[in-house]
Amino acid sequence: MNKYFNLWVTLTSRTTQIALYSRSGVLLFTLGKVIRFVFFVVFLFLLTSRTNTLAGYTVWQVMLFFVTFNIIDFISQFLWREVYRFRNYIISGNFDYYLTRPVSPLFLSLMGGSDVLDLITLIPLVGFLGFIMSQIGDIAFINIVLYVLLILNALLIVLSFHIFVLGLGIVTTEVDNAIWMFREITQLGRVPLQVYPRAITVVFTYLLPVAAMIAIPTHALLGLLTYQGVLIAFIFSSVLLWGSYSFWRYALKQYASASS
Repeated sequence: MNKYFNLWVTLTSRTTQIALYSRSGVLLFTLGKVIRFVFFVVFLFLLTSRTNTLAGYTVWQVMLFFVTFNIIDFISQFLWREVYRFRNYIISGNFDYYLTRPVSPLFLSLMGGSDVLDLITLIPLVGFLGFIMSQIGDIAFINIVLYVLLILNALLIVLSFHIFVLGLGIVTTEVDNAIWMFREITQLGRVPLQVYPRAITVVFTYLLPVAAMIAIPTHALLGLLTYQGVLIAFIFSSVLLWGSYSFWRYALKQYASASS
């Protein structure tokens, strides 16, 4: 573990130097994220300004869904940004280099360089989460613990999908569209799923992982989740992680070098 941690620090340091090379680019990237976040917060306030509720949730409870989504999104982009570069490694043949190194090619493909800019924007977001919790009222300590554990569980689900996309990239060279499709689907969890028609709610609860990623952690913090629901969420992420890793191993067997 120490070996891989030191390698991750080295690779992240390299990508950070590249990202910070253009100060204006860093400023515009960060400013764009902040503006997009603020605009959606204002939209949610306007949406609930007349009734003070949305699908049975108060304004601050709705905000909690949105912040939970962003925390998961920012952490996953920080950790696994390298996946967005993976297609180029496949079509250029640079993935051959990964396979010859004494390091897991899956580790290099996932964490070959984290994006520190997403980590910077995560800090004020956590502060906003604390403010929302203070507005909601008394929250039991056990609910906070469950919330943190289920956030980690949501990250396992996101990790599973990223591993699946890496395998898909080997088999089909398709990465970008799959990643963006996943992100667009998960963005539906920025608000309670109850605002959507019943059929869509069922799909995103039982077929797609939106509920397990965003709704379940939020419900746990609000004290609306049973322990059976917690157990199901962890079983779901475990099965998904096993399935995606199995597909990755299958994809490696199908890989043909770009030079062959």
